[in-house]
Amino acid sequence: MEDSRAALQSSLPGHRRRSSSLENLAVSRRDRFQQQGVLSDLDEAIELHRAALALRPPGHPRRSLSLNNLANSLRAKFEQQGVLSDLDEAIEIHRAALQLCPPGHSDRSIFLNNLGISLQGRFQQRGVLSDLDEAIELHRTALLHPYDNSDRSSLGRRFQQRGALSDLDEAIELHRAALELRPPGHSSRTSSLNNLAINLRDRFQQRGTPSDLDEAIELHRAALELCPPGHSLRTSSLNNLAISLRDRFQQRGVSSNLDEAIELHRAALELCPPDHSDRSMSLDNLAISLRDRFQQRGIPSDLDEAIELHRAALLLHPSGHSNRSRSLNNVAQRGVFSDLDEAIELHRTALKLRPPGHSLRASLRDRFQRLGVSSDLDEAIELHRAALELCPLGHSLRTSSLSHLAISLQDRYQQRGILSDLDEAFRFYLQLSHLSHGASRSDLSAAKSWAASAEKLKHDSALVAYQTTLKFLDQHISLLPLHSLAMDACSCSVRHGALTTAVELLEQGCAVFWTQLSRFRTPLDELSASGDTGAALAEEFKRLSFRLPEDGPVIIVNASQYGCDALIILSAQAPVHVPLDISRTEVSELSSEFHSLAGGFGSSSDPSDLVSILRNLWDCIVDPVVQALRESKVKRGSRIWWCPTAEFTLLPIHAAGPYERKRDNLSQIYISSYTPTLATLIRARQQVSQDASPQHFVAIGQAKPDRGKELLYVAPELAVVAQHVAPIVSFTTIEDNDATVQGAVDALSQNQWLHLACHGILNRQRPFESSFAMRDGPLTINDIIRSDWQNLEFAFLSACHTTVGDEKSSDESIHLAAALQFSGFRSLIGPMWSVDDEVVLQIVSAFYSNLVDDSGRLDCTRAAFALHKAVKSLRKKIPLEQQIVFIHIGV
Repeated sequence: MEDSRAALQSSLPGHRRRSSSLENLAVSRRDRFQQQGVLSDLDEAIELHRAALALRPPGHPRRSLSLNNLANSLRAKFEQQGVLSDLDEAIEIHRAALQLCPPGHSDRSIFLNNLGISLQGRFQQRGVLSDLDEAIELHRTALLHPYDNSDRSSLGRRFQQRGALSDLDEAIELHRAALELRPPGHSSRTSSLNNLAINLRDRFQQRGTPSDLDEAIELHRAALELCPPGHSLRTSSLNNLAISLRDRFQQRGVSSNLDEAIELHRAALELCPPDHSDRSMSLDNLAISLRDRFQQRGIPSDLDEAIELHRAALLLHPSGHSNRSRSLNNVAQRGVFSDLDEAIELHRTALKLRPPGHSLRASLRDRFQRLGVSSDLDEAIELHRAALELCPLGHSLRTSSLSHLAISLQDRYQQRGILSDLDEAFRFYLQLSHLSHGASRSDLSAAKSWAASAEKLKHDSALVAYQTTLKFLDQHISLLPLHSLAMDACSCSVRHGALTTAVELLEQGCAVFWTQLSRFRTPLDELSASGDTGAALAEEFKRLSFRLPEDGPVIIVNASQYGCDALIILSAQAPVHVPLDISRTEVSELSSEFHSLAGGFGSSSDPSDLVSILRNLWDCIVDPVVQALRESKVKRGSRIWWCPTAEFTLLPIHAAGPYERKRDNLSQIYISSYTPTLATLIRARQQVSQDASPQHFVAIGQAKPDRGKELLYVAPELAVVAQHVAPIVSFTTIEDNDATVQGAVDALSQNQWLHLACHGILNRQRPFESSFAMRDGPLTINDIIRSDWQNLEFAFLSACHTTVGDEKSSDESIHLAAALQFSGFRSLIGPMWSVDDEVVLQIVSAFYSNLVDDSGRLDCTRAAFALHKAVKSLRKKIPLEQQIVFIHIGV
C-alpha cells in the first residue's frame, strides 16, 4: 500500500506511468477492503480506477484492464450497499471491456466470466431471466478458454429459478472441477469451496441424500478456516455453514447442530454493523434459527429475540428495497403477529413486490380454516393455480405447488361438496406417479399427503398413492416413519383385495428401512449395487417368495392405523388373509401392559397377569391364524415363522394360548420362529452350509464388563457349552480379560458359530450402535457388520435385553438379535427380557443337548427344534415367564 502511494506521488500529472500508479494504488485499496471490510477503502479504489481510466482513452493498450477493474469494484460496492445503479454501471463497463478483447485475446475468458457474474447478480435482484441465460452462455464460453477462474454458479442459479435438476448436477460437477484447479493456497479456493457446498445443499433439498448435506457442511467448514477474522468473505462463510447445520438439525433432530448454527449466526451478525449490506440477512437468519429452537425447547426468550430481530431486519428494508418482500413475509409468517388479518395484509404487500406469494396463499387458507370465510379459500386456490402455471414440468417447485393446490381443492370439496374439486385434486396428485426425474424430498412429502388424503376421503387412488410413496422413499428414509408408511400401504392393499401387493409393499418399506438403517449393505448381497434398493427388493421378493414356505409358512402380522391383519404366505398359492379383531390402539395398550409387566419378572409379578395377556393374544391374534393354518393343511408340529410389525414386535406371540386344561397353546401345536423381514429369511434360506468344511465354534463370556453389574454364572455357562459342543467341532472359549472388543472381533473372523454370554445394550436412537458389553467397551452391531465375515451360521445370545424393542417408537423398533441376523447369521436365539442366571444355565444345557445329534456336525436349522424341546423338558421346573423368554429368529 505504502509503495503504491509513493509511486503515485512520484508520478505527477502528465507522467507516462501515472495511470499505472493510480491502478496499483486502487488495487491495493480494494485488497485491503476485502481483508478488513472498510467501505472507505472501496470508495477510494473506485475513484482511483476512474482517474486511471480517464488517462487511458480509446486505443490505449491497457484501457480494457482499467474498465474491468473499475467494473469489479463497482460490483463489490453494490454487494455491500445494494445500490442497483452501481451494478448497472458495472455491467455496461464490463461489456465495454469485453468488446476490446476479441476471440483469442488472453484476457477474454476473464472478461466473459466477470460480465457473467455481474449479470447473474442483477438477475438475483430483478429476476429477469434473460440476464441469467446470458450469464450462463458467457460462463460456458469462458470455460472453453484455458483460464481457470470461470464461474460455475449460474447453472445453480438457473436451477433455483427453473428447477431443472440437470442444471444443478452440471453445476456440481463444474464446481468440483474448479476446486481441483484451486489447490490449497490458491486465492480463489474459498469461493470454490463455498460454491460447491451451496449447490450440494441445493441438491440435498431436492433429493434428500444425507451425504450431500454432510459434504456441504465439511466444505463450508473448510471455507471458514480460510477466512480468518477480518476476511471479506468471513460473514458469508459463517452464514453458509450455519444454514447447512440448521438443515441437518431439521433432518436429524440433533440439537447441537442447531445450537452451533445459532452461535455462527451471532458471529456473522457481529461482523455486520448497521450500514453493512448483509446485516438484514444475518438478522433474519439468526431469528429463524432462534424460532426453530423455541419450537423445539419452548424457551420464551428465544421467541422474543426472534421477533425483535425480524422487526430490525424489516426496518432495514424500506419501500423500494429489493428484499422488502422477503422481510415482510418473515415478519408475517414467523408468528410475530397473533392477528392473522395483519399477517395477511403483510403478505399482500409482499406479493405486490414479489410474485407468486406462497406465504399469502398459506395465510389465506389458515384464515379460512379458522373463520370459514369461503372467499379466502377461493382466493388461495386462484393464487395456487397462478403459482403452478409458473412451474412447468420438471421444475423443482412444481410438486409443492401441485400439492398445495390439491389440498386447497380438497378443503373446498369438504366445505361445499363439489365433486369436480375432488376429482381435480386427485388428478393433480396422480401426476406424481409419472415423474420423469428422481424424486425430491418435496415429491415424497406430496406423495405421503396424497396417500393420507386418499385414505381420509376413501378415494380409489389410495393404493397407487402408497405405491408411489414407497417408490420415492429409498433416498429419503430419514424423513418419514417408514414402517408406519409401509404398514398403512399393506393395509390399503388388503382392503383393495391385492394381497400379494400388500406383502410386496410391506416388505419393500421394511427392507429399505433395515438397509438404510445399517448404512452398510442390502439384505440381499446381489442387490448391493442397485440404485433403487426398495424396488429391487420388491422384484427379488416376487422372484423368490414362492420358495419361502418350503420349510413352513410365514405369517405377517400387520398393525396399521386403518386396521390389523394377518397374511399367511403358503407354498404355491396367493397369500391367505386373516382379519384380526383388534385395533392398533388396542395392540399398543396390550404391548404397554406387557412391557410394564415384564419389568417386574423374577420379583413380585403375578403369573395370572401374564396368562391374561397371553390369552388375549390367543383370542385376538393367534387363534384365528391357527384356524387358517389348519384349513390350509399345515400339519401339527410344523415350523411357522412370525413376521410382526409395529407394537406386535413387542409381544410374545410365540407363547400365546388359552392356558386351559384340555386345550393346546400355540407351542403345543406349532414350533414358532421369527423374522424381521422376508428378505433376511430368504437370504438365510438361500445360504447352504458347507458340509465338508470344518466347523468352528467360539463361546465368548464377559462376567465383569466395563459397565453394568457382574454376571455370576458366565463361567459355568461356558463350561456347559463346551461340554456339549467341544467333542464334535473346533471349539474356543474367550472370557474375562480376553473378552475385549478386538478379541471378540478377531474370534468371529475365524468362527461361524457363536455363544455370547454378557450384557446386551439396545440403542434406541441408533439401533445398529446397539452392543454387547465387553471388558473394555461395547461391541456394536456395526462392528460386526463392518467386518463382513462370511458363512456365519448361528448365535446364541444369553445376554440381558437382547431382543426387546422400543415401546415409545415401535413403528421402527428392532431387536438386537434381529440386527445381528441382518449382519449375516442365519439362525439366532436370544431372550426378549431379563432372564435369571440359573435358568439360563438350565436352558443352555438342555438346548445344546438337543442340538447335538449323532451326525457329528452342528446344523443351524435344528436350532428352533432344539429350543422347543429344551423348554418343553423344563416346563415343570422354571416359572412361565422364564419358559417363554427365549425366541428363535431365522432358519
